[in-house]
Amino acid sequence: MTADIRASALRTIATERAGLDTLHSALANGLGEPFAAAVALIRAASGRVVVTGMGKSGHVARKIAATLASTGTPAHFVHPAEASHGDLGMVQPEDVVIALSWSGETAELAAIVAHTRRFRVGLIGLTSNADSALGREADVALVLPKAEEACPNGLAPTTSTTMQMALGDALAVALLEARGFSPQDFFVYHPGGKLGAQLKTVESIMHRDADLPLVGETAALPDVVAMISAKGFGCAIVVDPDGRLAGVITDGDLRRKLTAGNVTARLARDVMSQNPRRIAPDALAVEALELVNRLRITALIVADSEGRPVGLVHVHDLLTLGVA
Repeated sequence: MTADIRASALRTIATERAGLDTLHSALANGLGEPFAAAVALIRAASGRVVVTGMGKSGHVARKIAATLASTGTPAHFVHPAEASHGDLGMVQPEDVVIALSWSGETAELAAIVAHTRRFRVGLIGLTSNADSALGREADVALVLPKAEEACPNGLAPTTSTTMQMALGDALAVALLEARGFSPQDFFVYHPGGKLGAQLKTVESIMHRDADLPLVGETAALPDVVAMISAKGFGCAIVVDPDGRLAGVITDGDLRRKLTAGNVTARLARDVMSQNPRRIAPDALAVEALELVNRLRITALIVADSEGRPVGLVHVHDLLTLGVA
């Protein structure tokens, strides 16, 4: 029984993957030109992208609208059955409509398609049938290649909706790249959760000012130990007479470098590690996470463009924030 279930899952994924391979080949050939035209039509519009579809295509349309909106292309979903009952007011002349219908003959789309033709609203049709009503009326027809549904009866939309969603993602990413949508822009639309945490800047989460464990190069070792203990970061940041970063002393440095001799005669510069790894204040928290993981360190010094330490990020800060 378990083997049969596993085989069914593998067949489903293999069938849908074959559909994506077919879509990939189509984009490399004839579908590439109308795809570029669709991107150009959306970029030229001063309004929003209105995405619509019925049934399973409607669920995909909602996802496409959400992905577009979160990546810098203002978009929303309009239910086609509600369009003729007042929701056509959500479609303005400066907008672009993306209508999804695998057959291209979905009756509920008639009102919104007619509205786009009457008021010269840009219409992108995402269908598998170029000769359908939607394919003929669209300013740009994105004609998906035929593919076998994963449903053994060939009825439930499976491969077809996967292809629709993939093409929607391709549109969103192409628009994102064309606009130069940056990680900082992304954070504006994703301030919550782990993703939002990763897109915070180091400056927004770092310890600063009186919290920093700063010592001079000539600080005596007992004072360095006292500073490490007082601030609780497991390290001391060593600065030169001009206030620039000279080195760092960690608990590990103290254990490795100190001998059983007269430690009170030692200075910070005698045991510090020079040229410690640092990060800029405007770097992303996810970059700080990558550094602490790769270097296997617990604290990362934040330095300005002149090399002066202005902050410190501890791995516990990243964990508490939810970046890791």
